[in-house]
Amino acid sequence: MNSSMTVILATRNAGKIRELGELLSGYGMQTLGLDAFSGIGEIEETGSTFEENALIKARAVARLTGHICIADDSGLEVDALGGAPGVYSARYADDWHSCDGESRDQRNIRKLLLTLSRMPDAPRAGRFVCCMAAVKPDFLGGDELVVRGAWEGVILESPRGENGFGYDPVFLDPELGKSAAELSGPEKNARSHRARALHLLMERWQGFIEQAENPAS
Repeated sequence: MNSSMTVILATRNAGKIRELGELLSGYGMQTLGLDAFSGIGEIEETGSTFEENALIKARAVARLTGHICIADDSGLEVDALGGAPGVYSARYADDWHSCDGESRDQRNIRKLLLTLSRMPDAPRAGRFVCCMAAVKPDFLGGDELVVRGAWEGVILESPRGENGFGYDPVFLDPELGKSAAELSGPEKNARSHRARALHLLMERWQGFIEQAENPAS
């Protein structure tokens, strides 16, 4: 594997950049987030699935930067809500007013817990899902690779823990008995949906890279 390779992460989310950067560094890769490219604006996620959104972002960033890009679309699926918030996880409560000092993540959690509290007999099973896409720029062949990872858990009745981001404080890993926000970085990286998706991506990465380094004439 090319240890000097720089891969672009199609996100400005500091939590995602940190997690993916740590995971990819173990494979000898350097990473940059979109904050390193001031000319790239917001990329509209118009897909109806995690896979579609990951590919939309990865294709756009690979084209704009000329580098291999990895993009992920991830979110929380709750069985009692028919899989919601799903692809709308990040903007789930954008139709709600914020309380004083409340972050977007906290507003999303507030909406989720209130919605589930109105369904007291419903199961609280859910999962984090991550679909990860790697795309080469056109001059390297434009090849694409897409994988999917999932982390099964239970939705808590109230937040626990100070680590992580998003829905981590209300997502319980039943095997460990901890919320995702109570896990250390190494613990989360060993179990998370992103780690699982990335592991699947890396299983196929060497062939992907070799094609990029020796594109068809």
